[in-house]
Amino acid sequence: MKDSEILEKIAKGDETALDYLYKKYYRMMTNLVLKNNGTEEEAKDVYQEALLAFWQKAISGKLVLTSKISTFLYSICLNQWRKELDRKSRLSNEEVDSEEFQGHDQNERYKIVMQCISELGDTCKRILTYYYFDGLNMTDIAEKLNFANTDTAKTKKYKCKKKLDSLIKARYTTTDFFD
Repeated sequence: MKDSEILEKIAKGDETALDYLYKKYYRMMTNLVLKNNGTEEEAKDVYQEALLAFWQKAISGKLVLTSKISTFLYSICLNQWRKELDRKSRLSNEEVDSEEFQGHDQNERYKIVMQCISELGDTCKRILTYYYFDGLNMTDIAEKLNFANTDTAKTKKYKCKKKLDSLIKARYTTTDFFD
């Protein structure tokens, strides 16, 4: 498929074109993260975020390609991975007293997260609970929730986590978690 055909199909909401892109450029995009001190899971997340950004821009009609789709996706992945490395660097440079993560404070943080998760829709609540607390992989979650495929489950998990992050950030400050 040509890039123009892919873009046209995605703009019309054809998810098969998105699946095609995912498979076609998966190795190239994930290798970018893997070769720059990332894990396979981080690489998948970065690529998933890049595809989501591409898809949102394409369906909005605001995407004008001035390069190949692969180049566009690569630049999104690169920028997202740089941001993630920067975030990791900042976190590693902060000193956090390990005792603060014990006992009562940890229980309070857990309660805050669980309260916010419970306010999300049923699907989000189930996805996040299955993934973060039950340790299920995306394939199992897709099967349990009758999603079309694992990619659908990944996209939904990403959106749910964004909602959860926004909800927590709107209600609590960093000091609520790191006194």
